[in-house]
Amino acid sequence: MAKANPLQEQLLKAGLVKKSQVAQVAREQVKARHGKGPLAPSESQREAERARTEKAEKDRQLAAERNAQRRADELRVQARQIISDRRLPRGGELEYRFNDGQLIRTLVVDELQRRQLAAGALVIARDGESFALLPRLAAEKVRERAAELIVLDHGQTGDAPPSTGNAEDDAYYAQFQVPDDLMW
Repeated sequence: MAKANPLQEQLLKAGLVKKSQVAQVAREQVKARHGKGPLAPSESQREAERARTEKAEKDRQLAAERNAQRRADELRVQARQIISDRRLPRGGELEYRFNDGQLIRTLVVDELQRRQLAAGALVIARDGESFALLPRLAAEKVRERAAELIVLDHGQTGDAPPSTGNAEDDAYYAQFQVPDDLMW
């Protein structure tokens, strides 16, 4: 037992406290004296902790960006795989022309494929440096994964006609029907 102070001895002799209570208080005092309480962090410790939290946040952001990029790459690879697996053989003697951004491209197809392209049953998709004909079902799967690979889709609903920027001309020419399968 730790050495009791004179006040504790007097209280014990007077019978006001029990010996176990004196021992309990003595243990608490020893703990308080020798215990390591939380010290106030210094300025350098606060700065180091702030730097650690900033670095952890930056690392989380980088990891999220890498995961998003990896996921986008996986989806693009899946789309390319679908295109290579589901592409239809091209043949025939008809040239089918379509817009690829600012360029006009030509694809050699037969009469049935030309009608299916015009009706929206077939879709033209980018396959590396060339183009592939895909059935609508496969094209929808490609669109879910990488929509930028779909070059031409006449069956796509909700496409607004390209505007020339002049509303009067657009209104005037709206009365004329232009067929989708127009031969150039």
